[in-house]
Amino acid sequence: MGMWISTKAPSLAEMEAMAHRIYERLPKGFRDRCEGLIIRVDDFPTDEVLDTMNAESEFDLLGLFQGIGLPFRSVEEIAPMPNMIWLYRRPILDYWAAHDESLGHIIRHVLIHEIGHHFGMSDDDMEALEASVDDDKVAARN
Repeated sequence: MGMWISTKAPSLAEMEAMAHRIYERLPKGFRDRCEGLIIRVDDFPTDEVLDTMNAESEFDLLGLFQGIGLPFRSVEEIAPMPNMIWLYRRPILDYWAAHDESLGHIIRHVLIHEIGHHFGMSDDDMEALEASVDDDKVAARN
């Protein structure tokens, strides 16, 4: 019981550091296609994002990809805005409290899902993508 007395939910900076550590452990070929991708953590999505995504609650979104997926980028674009992935701390912590999964696993899942959008994948393609970078397979390669 002693360890729980001082345990706190990760701060924004701690969760962002955790997301970057998880990202760095993804396969190199996967990360190579993410050059210039920015990962950020905020407590909640903005009202604008909630409206755009038709979210019923600020807890509905765990993450968001913002930008133009790789297959849809135009070579004529003069300085395109960088693609960004947002992880939403409070909804992720809420999900963590309600499910029997580690916080790292949840962050990894959301991160891979949003990177899939960066690749221009549909939600239907995400499960295959996540399976291809499964923890066991990554561990076997390292």
